[in-house]
Amino acid sequence: MIKDQLNISGEKIEELQNIASQNLFMHAQHINDWAGNLKIFVKGEGVWVTDVNGHRYLDSMGGLWFKSAGYGREEIAKAIYDQACAIETPPANGACIPQIELAGKIAKLYPDKNARSFFTSGGSESVETAVKMAKKYQMNQGKSGAYKVISRRYSYHGATAMAVSLGKPLTSDTMGPEMPGTIHVENWDSYRIPNNIDSVEYAIYCANQFEEAIKHTGPDSVAAMIAEPISAAYGIHIPPAEYWQRLREIADNYDVVLIADEVITGFGRTGKYFATEHWNVIPDITTVAKALTSGYSPLGAAIASKKISDSFLGSEKEMFRHLITFGGHPVSSAAALKNLEIFEKEDLVQASKNMGEYLLEQLEPLRNSKIVGDIRGLGLLVAIELVLDKSTKTKIPASYELQKKISNYLLERDVISFRASDVISLCPPLSINKDEIDFLVDALKNSISKIEQEI
Repeated sequence: MIKDQLNISGEKIEELQNIASQNLFMHAQHINDWAGNLKIFVKGEGVWVTDVNGHRYLDSMGGLWFKSAGYGREEIAKAIYDQACAIETPPANGACIPQIELAGKIAKLYPDKNARSFFTSGGSESVETAVKMAKKYQMNQGKSGAYKVISRRYSYHGATAMAVSLGKPLTSDTMGPEMPGTIHVENWDSYRIPNNIDSVEYAIYCANQFEEAIKHTGPDSVAAMIAEPISAAYGIHIPPAEYWQRLREIADNYDVVLIADEVITGFGRTGKYFATEHWNVIPDITTVAKALTSGYSPLGAAIASKKISDSFLGSEKEMFRHLITFGGHPVSSAAALKNLEIFEKEDLVQASKNMGEYLLEQLEPLRNSKIVGDIRGLGLLVAIELVLDKSTKTKIPASYELQKKISNYLLERDVISFRASDVISLCPPLSINKDEIDFLVDALKNSISKIEQEI
């Protein structure tokens, strides 16, 4: 079957396109944008993917922010196969060895070595689990009226109804009504700091919006506050240490559960296993998914600190009554264990730091462009922001259709990017090397030059 995919006829390609056009929903894409011309891929290796026509591209976004170990890892595929052949799922109320070993492995990597993982099928479920866990924790602590959750505008915490309610993102249909008790505060923007005030001062001001919301709505009614260490949806703005340190302080002062959404940043993306380690902050709950298996099999987790998980050790009244049928699937857990073994063997977390620094260094000359307003990043999570006017930081109007144009220009240079508009996001596999970064940067320079000439 695999060999057939690598040698596919034009007739079969046309058949696949017709089926897709008639029967398939592509996630977060308008049907008219791809019907009859869907990119269909049949092979991946390292940072490269090959489509049905035999064309090879560099994937600058690592799938959907998750292909950290890179494509084509046969050892992960073998781990999946071996576990499925042994026992694919346990009977109810039982576990398989990979689930247990993975929980222990995560605890060793996490700052709180006594952390306990509740496994899910992906990021949205991890966020749902974390919020539910925070509310039950508050009930167990005697704060039974705590149901509100404070989050940041334009963040992204998932596609389920509750998760969408938390971020007010531009990338999902909210459909309404939002989950009762959602409160939204200002997000952190490192590029557009008002009145050129000190960045640390502004970061603390933004963090203090959480405290103002808590005081306004009443501390006894607030269960949790949630934020991504670095919000990919809001433009990849790197906060100073004081921002997250202040969030930790606010959460402690008002007995509010601090949730770090590390679905994108977790497991090496920023040059550390967890992004909050950059600022010496330990959240109460951390949500993860994506890079946990590098996308080889669906898996996520809500990682609870000992303080949170111990609150469920009492009677049945205190227990955390939560169930996800395929959460922590043994086959996915086996994939995660092998994935993390590769991380350690090849030191991919350090590679993320080193290659991220090299990528930023190579991108630096782009600042000379009339439309490149900012270049920022941490590890291999990088953004290039394009503006109409650098002096005023005016955004480029939607009428310029940057997303379609830049993506097409990059495709012409054999680079795939689904998140390239006024903010060009970069999230390549952590296994990328310098030659491949040079190839990517050359394509970016060429594409941005074309856009600059047009504008």
